[in-house]
Amino acid sequence: MTTAPVADQHRLLEVQALDTRLQQLDHARRTHPTRARIAELEQQVGEAAEALAAGRTTVGDVRRELAKAEADVEQVRTRAERDQARMQAGGSMKDVQALSAELDALAKRTEALEEIELEVMERLEAEEATLAERGATHERLAAELASAQRELDAAIAVLDDEAQQVTAQRAQKADGLDSGLVALYDRLRGQLGGLGVAALRGRTCEGCRLELNPSDVARITAAPDDQVLRCEECGRILVRGAAR
Repeated sequence: MTTAPVADQHRLLEVQALDTRLQQLDHARRTHPTRARIAELEQQVGEAAEALAAGRTTVGDVRRELAKAEADVEQVRTRAERDQARMQAGGSMKDVQALSAELDALAKRTEALEEIELEVMERLEAEEATLAERGATHERLAAELASAQRELDAAIAVLDDEAQQVTAQRAQKADGLDSGLVALYDRLRGQLGGLGVAALRGRTCEGCRLELNPSDVARITAAPDDQVLRCEECGRILVRGAAR
């Protein structure tokens, strides 16, 4: 295919501008800055969730430890109460002396167990405070993540709306173009990073931004108006006389 109507060649530049805008919108959609923030927040939320789960496990373990300490204290107290009741009921001097000695031992044991119970209670209080902080952190980060996602969704909706409008304009501009010209343009776009046609400004191809040599300029100048020209440097379709 060596020729195409001049009007079609000029309109192809408009199609290219719309295709370029669609590429820009797609790039903006994929690389929106909020995506990086969301990825960062997702990682932080995940880490906070792990810390929260670990905190819950620790609190559960300490609560069980406290329950055991309380049970140990209660068991010794119950035995002391039983011995105290037996002493009050009377008995031989030997039995009373034995019960008195056991009560002394139980009192010391109770004191030691109460110290353990108190230490566990203090540790539980500290772990529950840490758990509450972790819960608040997780909740805050989750809220920030939800907010960032809403922000991204809103931005993407704007970009998608513009993309739909540009796609409609592109279809309108491309409608009726020379099929051979469009086929060449589509092939070159796929090969050359999305830019298949460029205007020739003076001696410069606006596709590769390189200046053509005099022999190429002479060849282009002598070519018929409807001849489809290609840049010798980058291979793109060159359109002469395009409006600025």
